[in-house]
Amino acid sequence: MEILRSLLFMLGEMSPYILLGFLIAGLLHEFVSQRMMTRHLSGNGAGAVVKAAMIGVPLPLCSCGVLPTAVAMRRGGASRAASTSFLISTPQTGVDSIAATWSLLGPAFAVVRPIAALATALFGGMAVGRWGAQDEGVTGDAVCAVPDEPDNRKRFGARVVDALRYGFVDLVGSIGGWLVAGLVIAAVITVYVPDDFFAALGDRPVFAMMAVLVVAVPMYVCATGSIPIAMSLMLKGLSPGTALVLLMAGPAANFASYTLIAREVGHRSAMIYVASIVLGSMAFGLAIDYLLPGEWWVLPGGAHGACHGEEMSWVSMASAAVLAVLLLVALVKRMNHKHLKITDMTKTYVIKGMNCPHCQAAVTKSIAGVKGVSEVTVNLSSGVATVNGEHDEKEVVNAVRAAGFDVD
Repeated sequence: MEILRSLLFMLGEMSPYILLGFLIAGLLHEFVSQRMMTRHLSGNGAGAVVKAAMIGVPLPLCSCGVLPTAVAMRRGGASRAASTSFLISTPQTGVDSIAATWSLLGPAFAVVRPIAALATALFGGMAVGRWGAQDEGVTGDAVCAVPDEPDNRKRFGARVVDALRYGFVDLVGSIGGWLVAGLVIAAVITVYVPDDFFAALGDRPVFAMMAVLVVAVPMYVCATGSIPIAMSLMLKGLSPGTALVLLMAGPAANFASYTLIAREVGHRSAMIYVASIVLGSMAFGLAIDYLLPGEWWVLPGGAHGACHGEEMSWVSMASAAVLAVLLLVALVKRMNHKHLKITDMTKTYVIKGMNCPHCQAAVTKSIAGVKGVSEVTVNLSSGVATVNGEHDEKEVVNAVRAAGFDVD
């Protein structure tokens, strides 16, 4: 019962901010043209790197969702340095996670988190521009069109509807599972981990940060889903700087995406990408623990309420109910995926690198455009794409790679 109470309280505290973030994210997606972004990122100088980092900070894309976007931008003319900068800044934060960070961790975290994402993106992009120019192993030979721009000919009302659909349907489906997983993990830590469990690590933040990196870098967690985990670890004694390391490294760096990044920008550039996130997160974490006032990082009262059973406001309860319904609808849609009828012309492909419905939709759309493909379904959990029709297997492989993923 205690774990359920903790889970519901954290959901209630985050829900109003998350719903606001989804709304803003939908408006950005519908009214901001990606082709325009690509035009601004085509240069090789510092200007393109700065623009890429600043564009990436507010976008609500997770580390897997950002890959097809960055690949399309790269093949649409964006430089390697700008693409890397975008890959670093985008998954670390977004309008939705900034709002949720404020709700659970307070305003200082909400401000420092995007600043840290911007700084590490600038460092990584500049480093790739300086040392990754002669990178080996970059294929980059497939042609990929920049994703379609929003249709400006649609009426304003129709575009608003599309924005709401993206924010409250597509985006919820994309990060909903990771958000629920983060809340569950946080609730388990809050209820079952003793209050002094991490007390020994509290006096050794560097060691604690390295331990968090060992766990955070290989795994996948979205920017919003990492927030309740960071909060629960702080409640159990870990330092604010260590919590920031989790908030930065968890969403931005996971080895499942490393090979795809290496293919597009090269192995040397991909190593710089990971190193920038690791070193940047530790630098900002140490600055928080040793240079900035400690009172800035005191958790807001609502966060402590998760442990002390405080009552939620009616706004929190209503927002939690709305978000719960959206998550349930996304789960039902994901479970009721279409099954193709198997014929003599059916072929299957194992797709690598998909982590969310955004990835699934990108792969499905790309394969569906191959000549001769009559029907396609992509199973996100197994990674298997089932394709019907007389088609060239090489064209399907190229289509998957053009979308930013790979085929086993």
